[in-house]
Amino acid sequence: MTDEGQKTLDRAYEGLEKEAPDRVARAIRWLRDPKARWIRIPLGVLFIIASMLWFLPVVGIEMLPLGLLLIAQDVPFLRRPVGRFMIWLEQKWVALRRHWQRG
Repeated sequence: MTDEGQKTLDRAYEGLEKEAPDRVARAIRWLRDPKARWIRIPLGVLFIIASMLWFLPVVGIEMLPLGLLLIAQDVPFLRRPVGRFMIWLEQKWVALRRHWQRG
């Protein structure tokens, strides 16, 4: 049985996979696999650290939510808040993209 936090996190992953290009969505599905835990955790930490270097042209603050999302898969108390944040962020992104398309 899954807890509420895991359900929220799963919805966040599904939304991200829906919005991401196919190649990225396949990578996300692969990283969600329980066998990929030893890749997922260091990659999440690396993304969080890289987000602190937002002033560099190659990395940016957008890596912070991705790093948190990867780590939340394995840290139960982060699942619900990170999942809710990612769902909120996705809703804002979709609304902004619609505004640009109308514009």
